[in-house]
Amino acid sequence: MTHQHRISCFISSLCLSLILLGMGVQKSQAQSKLFAIAHDSVPLFKGFQLSFDLVGPAMRSMGDYGEYEGALRINLHDQYFPVVEIGYGTANHSEDEVTGLSYKTQAPYFRIGCDLNLLRNKHRPNKLYGGIRYAFTSYKVDVSRVATPDPVWGNETIFNVEGEACSQHWIELVLGLDAQLWGPLHAGWAVRYKRRISHSDMDAGNTWYVPGYGKAGDTRIGVNFNVIIDI
Repeated sequence: MTHQHRISCFISSLCLSLILLGMGVQKSQAQSKLFAIAHDSVPLFKGFQLSFDLVGPAMRSMGDYGEYEGALRINLHDQYFPVVEIGYGTANHSEDEVTGLSYKTQAPYFRIGCDLNLLRNKHRPNKLYGGIRYAFTSYKVDVSRVATPDPVWGNETIFNVEGEACSQHWIELVLGLDAQLWGPLHAGWAVRYKRRISHSDMDAGNTWYVPGYGKAGDTRIGVNFNVIIDI
């Protein structure tokens, strides 16, 4: 079994556990959620949601890195929300205080997962949800350092790496709030706990930033503020 296949099986099992957990909670409240869905006047398929994050562009405009991200969510009975998220991360970090290195990278990233509505009344316009994501990115990094004098020989040394190929797989646990503003227009916050599964870094060392993940490390906390449109 390949590493990617094991990851896919792990994520599928977690998504299935979320669905079974939601069914179990509903069963204790109203017999069985399966029968509740079957006899509910609300249809199983309730359309799509398109969302766009505003935090990533704000971070990029004010700092060294950020993302531009959108998502497509399927609404199943106001309870389950399979989701695909696609973004583009970019960084331009100059002269790190510790290493003196400059980093540049830009690349797309992808996430897939499922959200579960945690409210008892599933059909309210506002929603509180928890979910899980599997995420992946493949990117290239440019690293350079200005010429510095060698302390032994006195001549100047230059460090420059261009187009070093890197990649990373990670999972995210998501807790979010979706509030209706007017008609099909919603806004929402989401907090993400990110855990790295595997990664391939530069031969010269760890990368400074990973598109869609943030600064390199085993774990990260992220926040999104989304503008959401019901379709």
